[in-house]
Amino acid sequence: MDPPGADAYWNRETSKHGEGYSGKIVKEAKIVCLSDPDDKDNEPLYQGGDNLPEGSSVLAVGATLEDFDLEALKEAQPNVVFVSHPKARGPLPDLLEALPSVNWVHARSAGVDFLTSDKLSSITAQNNVTVTNAKGCFSSTLGEYTMMACSYFAKDLPRLLKNKKAKDWDRYDVLELRGATMGIIGYGDIGRACAKLADAYGMDVLALRRNTKKSLYDPYVKEVFGLDRLNELMSKSDYILVAAPLTEDTKGLVSAEAISHSKDGSVIINVGRGPIIDEEALIAALQDGTLKGAAMDVTTIEPLPKESPLWELENVLLSPHNMDKTATFAKEATEMYLYENVPRYVRGKTLLNPVDVKAGY
Repeated sequence: MDPPGADAYWNRETSKHGEGYSGKIVKEAKIVCLSDPDDKDNEPLYQGGDNLPEGSSVLAVGATLEDFDLEALKEAQPNVVFVSHPKARGPLPDLLEALPSVNWVHARSAGVDFLTSDKLSSITAQNNVTVTNAKGCFSSTLGEYTMMACSYFAKDLPRLLKNKKAKDWDRYDVLELRGATMGIIGYGDIGRACAKLADAYGMDVLALRRNTKKSLYDPYVKEVFGLDRLNELMSKSDYILVAAPLTEDTKGLVSAEAISHSKDGSVIINVGRGPIIDEEALIAALQDGTLKGAAMDVTTIEPLPKESPLWELENVLLSPHNMDKTATFAKEATEMYLYENVPRYVRGKTLLNPVDVKAGY
């Protein structure tokens, strides 16, 4: 492997397959897939043969620990686990415990909250297992959704649709996005993709992140805030975008107190994870007018329960956690793993998209 400190990340908009690695094969990638065997988006991986990069092979595919012949796998000495099954949190650390030869785990998703646990943190640290993800594969479409959500409220799209249905030629004032402020909570790959589009619209962008130094010279950002300035960001933002990963530190981060500091007429947009926002406090703020509106692609419980007030509130735009779900998004994520990180692994190069399992992203 290359020396640590040279972290690199995949970006769907700017990265190109095959760039950034070269050289001879120095080891095999013997892959175990903790995945649904019927997942069509993994077919290039499952089919093997010429579909796989040189030096790699798939030893087994299964969704649970019971699906694998662990004794046979121990003899084969696998060193890579590819994870795409949504219920992998339980079996993954047990699989790593049973197969100590594994030194790399890759998740076919940007969020790893469906995997993380104290046991996983312990076993990956103990066995020196590198973990990577599919960061950068889903950001552009979430940026598009974010700008659509801003326009939805700025131009009052519900009123337009209502007037059209009523055949009512009702002319009214609209808001510009140009000159408005977008505050982004969680300025990673998704947050930056949204900032890029917001900047193109002429918006001012405020970014809140744990490590402020990483964005000090970002051309899309007017000011970078540490986590201790969340209330200040809320008070200055017309559109508050939640794009953070779900971790112990971010769960409930957008609390009732934070929402109480929000600017009059502001809108919250959540493309991160539902539990980052105190949903009861959010609903109360939407009902009493503290917030103008909310666009929610994620909710605390998914699917959203029928009895949730979010269904009935007219100032809420809801989507079923599908604003990054293009027809090819999962297949592209598998291809990024297959044609970018596997070739790097067999050449001993630095892998793209390293994850800090303990931090949760």
